[in-house]
Amino acid sequence: MKQSKLFLIVVIIIAVTLFYLNVGSEYLSLSFLKEKLVDFQTYYKTYPVSVILIYFLIYVIATAFSFPGAVVLTLLGGALFGSWVGLIIVSFASSLGSLVAFFISRFLLRNFFVSKFQKQFGIIDQKLANEGALYLASLRLIPVFPFFMINIVMGLTKINAWTFYWVSQVAMLPGTAVFVFAGKEFSQISSLKGILSPGIILAFTLLGLLPLIGKFIFNQISKNKVYKKFQRPKSFDYNLVAIGGGSAGLVTSYIGAMVKSKVGLIEKHKMGGDCLNTGCVPSKALIKSAKIVHYQKRAHEFGLNNISVDFNFSDIMEHVQNVIKEIEPHDSVKRYQAIGVDCLVGEAKILDPWTIELNGKKITTQNIVIATGARPFIPNIPGIKEAKYVTSDNLWGLRSLPKKFVVLGGGPIGVEMAQAFARFGSEVTLIEGSDRILNKEDPQVSILLTKTLQAEGIKVLTSHKVIAFKNDDELQLICEYQSQNIALNYDLALVAVGRKANTQGFGMEELGIRLRKNGTIDANEYLQSNFPNIYACGDVTGPYQLTHMASHQAWYCAVNSLSPKKFKVDYSVVPWCTYSDPEVATVGENETSAREKGLDFDVSEYELSDLDRAITDGEKIGMIRVITLKGKDQILGATIVGTQASIMIMEFVSAMKNKKGMNSILGTIHVYPSFGEANKYVAGVWKRSQVNEKILNLLQKYFKWLRN
Repeated sequence: MKQSKLFLIVVIIIAVTLFYLNVGSEYLSLSFLKEKLVDFQTYYKTYPVSVILIYFLIYVIATAFSFPGAVVLTLLGGALFGSWVGLIIVSFASSLGSLVAFFISRFLLRNFFVSKFQKQFGIIDQKLANEGALYLASLRLIPVFPFFMINIVMGLTKINAWTFYWVSQVAMLPGTAVFVFAGKEFSQISSLKGILSPGIILAFTLLGLLPLIGKFIFNQISKNKVYKKFQRPKSFDYNLVAIGGGSAGLVTSYIGAMVKSKVGLIEKHKMGGDCLNTGCVPSKALIKSAKIVHYQKRAHEFGLNNISVDFNFSDIMEHVQNVIKEIEPHDSVKRYQAIGVDCLVGEAKILDPWTIELNGKKITTQNIVIATGARPFIPNIPGIKEAKYVTSDNLWGLRSLPKKFVVLGGGPIGVEMAQAFARFGSEVTLIEGSDRILNKEDPQVSILLTKTLQAEGIKVLTSHKVIAFKNDDELQLICEYQSQNIALNYDLALVAVGRKANTQGFGMEELGIRLRKNGTIDANEYLQSNFPNIYACGDVTGPYQLTHMASHQAWYCAVNSLSPKKFKVDYSVVPWCTYSDPEVATVGENETSAREKGLDFDVSEYELSDLDRAITDGEKIGMIRVITLKGKDQILGATIVGTQASIMIMEFVSAMKNKKGMNSILGTIHVYPSFGEANKYVAGVWKRSQVNEKILNLLQKYFKWLRN
C-alpha cells in the first residue's frame, strides 16, 4: 500500500512539473487553442474517431490531475464537435476525470485528514449518508465552488463512488451545456471573462436552486404517496396531540400550550410516566435511604464508635411512595389543565394520520406525537413465567425485604438496585452476561464499581448466561459459565436486562409506522416517522433511554410539528449518570467509544483520593477521565466516578456545549474545598501533558542564568 501511494505521488509530481514547465499549460491556453482551431477542425474531419479519443483522454487527464484549462477545453469541444456531440463527449470526459480525481484523493489523503479532523468528518459523513446526492448536486450546480476542489473534498468523505459519479454526471450537465454551446463562438472569444458574464453566473445560480426545488417536489411526492389512501379532515379538533403522559409527552404538550396552540395529552394510566412512578424518582428515594443505612456501617471512619439505625423495610417503601406523591403535582392533570392542555384519560388508538379514537370517540389533530415510552424487557428464559421475579415496574410494591436477592443485568438499574438492597441487608448476587458491568463505560470504571460492590458483600458474576429458572421445592436460577452450569438459590429476582419500546396496541401496526430492528420507531433527524405529521420522542424512539433526553427531544417534536421551520435534533452533547455509590457520570466520548470510532485522542486522569474535600468527607473512591482531541484543547468527553459525579459532570457538559476547552476550566475559580475542584485539577493534568519539555529546559537554563 505504501509503495502504491509513493508511486502515485511520484507520477503526480512528474505530471504537474511537466505541465507547469509549459509542456501542458501553454497548450491548454485560450490563445493557443484559438490559433490551432482550424487545424483541429481539419484533423477532425479527416480522423474523427482518433480526434475524439485524443480529446477525451486529454480532458480526463486534465480533470483528474486538476490542471487548469477545463473551461477552455469545454469551449473547444463545442467549437470542434458541435453542440450536441460536444456535450456528450465533454459530459462523460469531465465525469470520468472527476471520478479519477475522487479516487486519487480518497487513496492518498483520506486517512491523513480524517485522523486530524475526526469529529468534523464524522459529522460530514453522517450528513452525506442522508443527503449526499442532494448536497453534491448543489455544489456542482453553483459555480462558486471550483470543480477540482469538489472532487478532492468528496474523496475525503465516505460518499459512495457510484453516487459521486452519477450525481456529477447529471448535475454538471446543465453547466457543461452552457459552456459547450458557448463554444460555437470560440474563435470570437478573447477572454474567459466574456464567458463568465453576470448573465451566465445568474444562470448557474438559478440552476443551483434545482436541487432545492427537486427536494421540495420529492417531499411532496413522498407525502402524497404516504397519505394517498387516507382522507384528510377538513378541520381539526387539535393542532397537536401527544400520546403518553411521561416526560416526553409532558414537555411536548407544555411547549405546545405555551405558544397557544390547542393541545391534547392522552395518558391511560398515571401522569408522570415511568420516571415519576416507577423509575427515576422512586429509585433515587430508595438509594438515599440505603445510603443512610450504609453510613451506619461506616461510622468508625468518621471517629464515631457506633450509630444505631433501626428501620423497617416496609416503612422505607412507604417513604418512597410519599416522595412520589410530593412530586406528583409537578406532573398533574390540574397543573397541565391550568396552562391550557386538554388532559385526556384512556387508551388511544391511531386510526389514520390525523384521527385518534379515545373511549369510543374520534378526535382529529394536525399532528401526533408518540411518547409512549418503554417497558422492561423480559427475556425468553425457560421457567421464567413461573419464576418469582419483579421488574422496575412492580418492584415498588414490595413491603418485605428478600433474603436472597438475585439481579439479572449489570446495567444502571441492576447496579443501583443491587447496591441498595445489599445495604438494607439482602444477600445480593448480580449476574451480567457480558464480561463486565456497566459495559458502556470504560473498563477502568467497571473494575472500580465491581470492587466497590464486592466490598459491600455483593457477589458479582460476569460472563454468566442465565439459561433457566427452576421452581420446584426451592427457587433456583441456572447459569452457564465456561461451559458449566451453576445453580443459585434465590427468594426474589429482579429482571433488569433492558427495556422494550411501547409500540403495540394503539394502531401503529395497522397504520404502517416503520420500526427499527431494535423495535423503536424509525424517526428521522427531525423526529418525524414515515408519516411527516406523526412524530416520536423519548424511549419509544431512542437512541438514548434517558428522561432528560426525552425532554430534549420533546422540544423538537413540539416546535417541528407546529412550525414550518424544522430543526434537526441535537445529540452533540449528551450526559448520563448511574446513581450508584459512587456515582458514574459521563458526557460525550469515553476512551472505549473514542477508540472504536478511530479518534486520535489524549486521556487525562485525576484520582479523587488526592482531593482535599474527598478526604475530609471520607469519599475518596473515584476518578475523573477526560478525553481530548490529540494535541488540541477540545474536549471530546468526560467520565466522573465519585459521590457528586452527577453535579461535577455539568461543568464539562457546559464547556462542550459552549465550545470551551480545558484551558477554560483551568482558568475558572473553583470553590475550596469542593468536589468541583477536581475538574480544575484534571485540567491541570491535561495542561502539564501539553508542555514542551525542550521549552522547560530552556526556561530552566534562563532562570539559572538570572540567578548568576
